[in-house]
Amino acid sequence: MSKEILINVEPQETRVAVVIDGQMEEFYIERPQDKTIVGNIYKGKIEAVLPSIGAAFVDIGLPKKGFLYLSEIESAYESAEAPTPTVPLEAKKGQDVLVQVVKEGFGTKGPRLSTQIGLAGRYLVIMPGGSGAGISRRIEDDVERKRLRQLFSELKLPKDVGFIVRTAASGKSKLELMRDAQFLYKLWKRLDKTIEGKKAPALIYEEYDLSLRAIRDSFTDDVSKLIVDSKPEFYRGDKDIERQISKTFESKVYLKSKAYLVIEPTEGLVVIDVNSGGFKKKLSQEDAAFKVNCDAAVESARQLALRDLGGIIVIDFIDMEKERHRREVLNVLKKALSLDKAKYDIVGISKFGVVEMTRERVHKTVLMQSYQLCPYCAGRGKIRSPMTIAIYALKELKRFLKGKNLKQANLTLAPAVIDEILKDKESLRSIEHKYRVKINLISNPVSHLEEVKIA
Repeated sequence: MSKEILINVEPQETRVAVVIDGQMEEFYIERPQDKTIVGNIYKGKIEAVLPSIGAAFVDIGLPKKGFLYLSEIESAYESAEAPTPTVPLEAKKGQDVLVQVVKEGFGTKGPRLSTQIGLAGRYLVIMPGGSGAGISRRIEDDVERKRLRQLFSELKLPKDVGFIVRTAASGKSKLELMRDAQFLYKLWKRLDKTIEGKKAPALIYEEYDLSLRAIRDSFTDDVSKLIVDSKPEFYRGDKDIERQISKTFESKVYLKSKAYLVIEPTEGLVVIDVNSGGFKKKLSQEDAAFKVNCDAAVESARQLALRDLGGIIVIDFIDMEKERHRREVLNVLKKALSLDKAKYDIVGISKFGVVEMTRERVHKTVLMQSYQLCPYCAGRGKIRSPMTIAIYALKELKRFLKGKNLKQANLTLAPAVIDEILKDKESLRSIEHKYRVKINLISNPVSHLEEVKIA
């Protein structure tokens, strides 16, 4: 397996792609004006406490107030064996509180905050206010978990902090873990000294930029190349990465079998529809559906990670009659999702082949950063037809003329709408006759198709 990390740095943006055997598996964009605040630590001031929802709004010095659950303390690396935090949960208006951003703000919502602080290193996460050590649940090998736990018991670590062993620590030596622990402890002690002298709201710690985060989080032993390219071309070589990047914005994704997925994200819901398309293998309808669904399950998991889609996700697989086929498709999906860095939860698969699941959304998606609401269709994805606008325009014209005594009126429309009106000149003549007015049709080539101007 060939794994490469490609980093493209330009003044306007930084892009990172993780490519495995020529196929892009992860893609991230960061721009100076949209730099992520996830991981940042702030000394904030509680502005309002809402006992009814068990939450508080915290001023951290940003335009939108942060949202803090009073009963919840969580870190970005959840583990059943995570250190027990000792941070108090009491909150009062005007009180200073040390918080870390765990989720970007979306739309009108401000960022999600946590009082459980975590500073990530190469192999470890230090948790001030915690105690003991936990092992990432993504390290599944029992022998390796036992080895890491033994190493940690031998390390002389400070008692006033806790640690979580990251997945990247697998196979690492006692010395490597000790160096990472020492670096993180010194970092926290420096930050701890600055907290008292800062007046809330204040930034205490700023997370690394995208390039450094990619190296820290993705540069594992199986990476064969790390390429940093500041030229306009993202990557020169046999692999057409730019083409793959463009495809991450398309709603239709084709599989090798010529079946395809249709991916439709909304504000809080993502729908993935599986279609057999041009699948032509000589199989029974049931076996063909099963084969396509298995391929689609793998690709769906890849696309969720690649596009960093989150929230509630519904995958509509092709109907299968056999229960064992439905179970197997679900197992394929779960196996593919096990490689995902984000947290997810699958409800199950229905007899109609529908899978309901949730996936953690922490950052703004690449689509959100790269696209804006279409000013032409206003986000509907469709616009009204020329015939529909022609009928609407004549109705508006009659409303405009009612009660007026005009000799002439100007109706300005897009050329395609004018063409539709002229196909039925009798309707226009009828209006002219009824209101005793001359109607001038004005064709405007640059007019929005749905724009109607009457004067």
